[in-house]
Amino acid sequence: MRAAVSIGITGRTDAATVRTLAALVERLGFHALWINDIPGGDSLAGLRVAADATTTLGLATGVIPLDRRPVDALDLAGLPADRTVLGIGSGGARHPLALVRDGIAALRRATDAAVVVGALGPRMRRLAAEEADGVLLNWLTPDVAAEATAELRRDAGARTARSILYVRTIADEAARPALEAEARRYETVPSYAANFERAGIRAIDATVDDAARLGAFDVVDEVVLRAITPTGTLAELERFAETTARWRDAVA
Repeated sequence: MRAAVSIGITGRTDAATVRTLAALVERLGFHALWINDIPGGDSLAGLRVAADATTTLGLATGVIPLDRRPVDALDLAGLPADRTVLGIGSGGARHPLALVRDGIAALRRATDAAVVVGALGPRMRRLAAEEADGVLLNWLTPDVAAEATAELRRDAGARTARSILYVRTIADEAARPALEAEARRYETVPSYAANFERAGIRAIDATVDDAARLGAFDVVDEVVLRAITPTGTLAELERFAETTARWRDAVA
């Protein structure tokens, strides 16, 4: 694939699992390990563990909601700036564009790490193109992701802004019920429901379950395979990484 391929896991993954998995993900040649930031799951703490277990693997957050975790409260210590991507978003803020714009500026002052913006709508994507290092897209089909990437290129002009797509993925049929439940859950979230309606897609259409499907997403700069496994054990996550590495190599 021309697109870089990365692995994504939940922020609630325990430290021992992150450490072992990060080393494996690096050995398998993935671009980065992304850890989402959720209540009870600190992405930055997880990335510090991953940083200690690796030497070249990219380390990324996807994404820190600035309404819940303002920039001045973030502990960026222990993260190698040359390997780190800080994904930020507005969460449920009343003034999302202003919050994210200020957040980008504050992070620029605090670190040399790259900054990307989680964005659903066109105005937030435009902000990412104009002021951040890239956009983190979510729950998009290949066709819609290609359109969003073309818009990013146009809005960025002479700037370099990466198009990154978070894709829920299963590598084990036993995980399909969990994937379908995740898709149904997002279809009930108002902001995502509106985005699905605007794009004319269903959530399940924006997922991956084999090599051919992965290849169809080769329309962005980076594909993050958000691991969905039956129970989230280390053994399941290791099998996920090994299987998706074979898919990646098959469509290279």
